[in-house]
Amino acid sequence: MAVRAKFFVVKVNKNEDGSGTVFLSPVSAGSKENDEFYQLTPGGTIELQTVNPEAIAQFEDGKEVFVDFTEAPKE
Repeated sequence: MAVRAKFFVVKVNKNEDGSGTVFLSPVSAGSKENDEFYQLTPGGTIELQTVNPEAIAQFEDGKEVFVDFTEAPKE
C-alpha cells in the first residue's frame, strides 16, 4: 500500500528550545497538479509535533510538501 498526498504548511509554531508544531492542510489550488491532488484529497489536516530542531527547520509557512503513506512492516 502506498498513498501520496500533497499538503501545504498552514503554520509553524517554533519554541525557544527548538521543538515545535507544524500544521498542514491538503493543497486545493494554485497549479494543475494541486487541482488534481485536490480531487483525491479534498479535506483533512495533519498536526505534527517534534522536539527535533532540524526537523522543524524543514517547514515554512506556505511551503508545499508531499506526504507519503506506506505500510510499516511489523517487527
